[in-house]
Amino acid sequence: MLAVYADSANPTDPLAALVVGERPEPEPRSGWQRVEVKAASLNHHDIWSLRGVGLPSDRLPMILGCDAAGIDESGREVVVHGIINDPDWTGSETQDPKRSLLSEKFQGTFAKYVLVPERNLIPKPAELSFVQAAALPTSWLTAYSALVSKSGLKPGDTVLIQGAGGGVSTALTVLAHAMGFRVWVTTRDLSKRERSIALGADEVFESGARLPQRVDAVMETVGQATWAHSVRALRPGGTIVISGATSGDAPPAELTRIFFLELKVIGSTMGSKSELESMLKFMVDHKIEPVIDQVLPMSNAGEGFARMLAGDVFGKIVFTL
Repeated sequence: MLAVYADSANPTDPLAALVVGERPEPEPRSGWQRVEVKAASLNHHDIWSLRGVGLPSDRLPMILGCDAAGIDESGREVVVHGIINDPDWTGSETQDPKRSLLSEKFQGTFAKYVLVPERNLIPKPAELSFVQAAALPTSWLTAYSALVSKSGLKPGDTVLIQGAGGGVSTALTVLAHAMGFRVWVTTRDLSKRERSIALGADEVFESGARLPQRVDAVMETVGQATWAHSVRALRPGGTIVISGATSGDAPPAELTRIFFLELKVIGSTMGSKSELESMLKFMVDHKIEPVIDQVLPMSNAGEGFARMLAGDVFGKIVFTL
């Protein structure tokens, strides 16, 4: 079957480790279902996999991708929740110490077929296309969980979103606006400022700029490049939700400011299956469509990877079969 996979690791040139070619179809497994993939979306996780982060050589070759929408063995249109848990785990999927994502220990979604546990399948709302649904399980779920379950925000509160354009930041902008928050976004890209306003941002500021007032919460996905600004942007008692560190994870800790102002720092990793179900309902009820940067046939996946590496993205890149 056609698949997009890593056959090696290359920390400095990840595209050199990317292969678009044939891989064996998944073998049946008790309690798992084979899903015919109709669309699958690209995440930074896939870039890190090509660099060898979290994907040791003894697991190669590995089909990439952890997001997908398709048709299961009974003919249902489904969305795949990409967190694979220990069979005995009963808590939130995101807190299982033995959890993994599709494409880490088990073959991923960038293929004609993917094998997933039956419990990881959620009915796809008829209101969403396969392309739209495939964009949601990582970036949009990460944004939804950060805002709903972690931020402590109330309608009318101000949230600062560090960075504009990526899958998580565009999702945060759209969802935060729909939830009734005042939305501030930072970016260095003038074109992304206008597009962020169109998505629902109330104000867009230069990255690192002094803000008119301190905010109630910061959504932090950039890491080292924006961390000091995030800490200084918060009101006393405010919250930073961290769900990524694309620029690195070794900034000064700012511990003095954090304890003196009683700031809260909360980590957030994707979201649970129940949160994904709630988000799908929220999006349908509010007639929200995910922001799609580009749709490509899976045979042209290398173009999408190169676009993400270049940072020239606004929304999600989706591959179709």
